[in-house]
Amino acid sequence: MQYGMIIDIDKCVGCHACTIACKAEWEVPAEFGRNWIHRLGPAMTSAGMSYTWYPGLCNHCDEPPCVDTCPADTVTMEFKDAVSGKTTTMDVAATWKDPFNGTVQIDKERCLGCGACADACPYDARYINEALADDNSDGKADKCTYCMPRVAEGLQPACVQTCLAGARIFGDLDDPKSEVSAYVKKGAKGLTSKAVNIGPNGKYYGTKKADLELLHAQAPQEMPEASLKRIMFAKMAQSAKKQAKGIGLAGLAGALVVKSLSEGEEK
Repeated sequence: MQYGMIIDIDKCVGCHACTIACKAEWEVPAEFGRNWIHRLGPAMTSAGMSYTWYPGLCNHCDEPPCVDTCPADTVTMEFKDAVSGKTTTMDVAATWKDPFNGTVQIDKERCLGCGACADACPYDARYINEALADDNSDGKADKCTYCMPRVAEGLQPACVQTCLAGARIFGDLDDPKSEVSAYVKKGAKGLTSKAVNIGPNGKYYGTKKADLELLHAQAPQEMPEASLKRIMFAKMAQSAKKQAKGIGLAGLAGALVVKSLSEGEEK
């Protein structure tokens, strides 16, 4: 199984119902977005003047760079296939790709808030909410999760349920009988380029050449590199916090170490 989302730009009217529904469902701060809608144009294309909408979200890629970049210590997790009941275990950091449904998820408890995953995403689909900083982090990474808690209850993702135009279609791309697979057969494609071709499972469909030209021009043209400095400081801060917890009253010293490391990263 590989969950994916089709966005039919012939139907999208740019009303933002999807973005508002997402914020309401997941209490996303006003300055951030798990999904977005950007207006493209009016601009000239090879087929004449045009404008369209670019609805975006995490693509739950086949090869997500955010997963390999996460510097959090790994733990062994058990995953269960909701359909067959089969289970498997994997060692995962604070972000991972589910082996059964293909979604990319985040463990907020273990997230360090370092921003390495956000740096690594070529689609800019992640943000760090510093308001959620705790003793173990400088904030928490967040992004679209395909509303897995809702899907587990037999519901559609909030954005899909709310889309008045029916422009968002969610389902299993590996099921040849699914609606999303039918769209792929009709020509729905992800936003990829020669340099960035990591298998996005968010795909776009349209019949107007000009609109598609504007849309596919939004495909990222290079793979970003997560800051090695950021990852290094995250690891050092994680170690310092563990030591601080282990020495009780001397925890203040550990906190000062963490603070100095964070300030060093900012510089």
